[in-house]
Amino acid sequence: MFLINTNQTINMQNSRRNFLKQAGIGAVSAYLGSSLLSACTSSTKTVTGKGPIHNIGLQIYSLRDLLSQDPKLTLETVAKIGYTHIETFGVDVANNSFWGLKVPELKKILSDNELSTFSGHYDLGKYLDRNNNDKESVEKYVEIAAELGQQYVIAPVNPMHDLNNLKVEDYQYAAEQLNKAGEIAKKAGLKIGYHNHFWEFRQFANNTRGLDIMLAFTEKDLVAFEMDLFWIEKAGLNPISYFEKYPGRFEMWHVKDMDKQFTKTVVGEEYDQSPLDSIFKDVKYTEVGSGTIDFVNIIQAAQKSGLVHAFVEQDDIYLPNKFESVKKSYDYVQKFLAK
Repeated sequence: MFLINTNQTINMQNSRRNFLKQAGIGAVSAYLGSSLLSACTSSTKTVTGKGPIHNIGLQIYSLRDLLSQDPKLTLETVAKIGYTHIETFGVDVANNSFWGLKVPELKKILSDNELSTFSGHYDLGKYLDRNNNDKESVEKYVEIAAELGQQYVIAPVNPMHDLNNLKVEDYQYAAEQLNKAGEIAKKAGLKIGYHNHFWEFRQFANNTRGLDIMLAFTEKDLVAFEMDLFWIEKAGLNPISYFEKYPGRFEMWHVKDMDKQFTKTVVGEEYDQSPLDSIFKDVKYTEVGSGTIDFVNIIQAAQKSGLVHAFVEQDDIYLPNKFESVKKSYDYVQKFLAK
């Protein structure tokens, strides 16, 4: 997940909504007017397995454009596809809402559609920044997450304003902050987590990587990690090596696939001082099972990882029908991975 902050999220949603109104495009209606819904109906809640791969969720950021148009209909359709839980993003703390829905309203929609939410991404960029004293409220995030019935409050990204100059001390500070947040969350029966991208795998002079520093300096009982399988592979590393080195630490996964034409590693001398926009020219996602990542092999290490919850995610969807995309990923997981 490549998260933007709340204000950016709201601006994105408003811009998207205004564009659609001006263009007169009923995108959601067009999606639901296809044969997709009938296909979804037959697969609704047919999952019988009890493991995290059988009961895979959806990081709803994948459908952020549709959420900005009609969050209720979007969530209803996600449930019809067969997903049993979602991972949230984009909380509006000031209004106690997600995507224009007040938390109690969102909770009811989820319940009405037999959807749960065990985890959410909450912007902690300032909280993890050793040079910023204007911190986000972990307490408020925990309160909202608890109201939704979530188990994890996930920091989706570290401070992004100076990614190319992050030092060992920045990762150590972030780890200390995650421990403090973990203590707060623990009092409410929740756990703090951290989600990786690719830059945490850049090497420092002593061959140490940022993610390794965070794993070493955080307490296992306070801080969980969410392994984004796409980003670690895009960094040129094997996720299984991390599961073996840090058993039980990766309680969540993002199951995300890599386009076969965009496999170039984006960590190393060529990229480590490059601006993000130039790096993302070499990044493209695809539906789970359509790309290069060997999920069949990776899931063999689920127990070693400590996996509790897994989520399909696709940061950018290129199919015109975004529901068709997340259904394609869901169907692949159920047919080939949930065994």
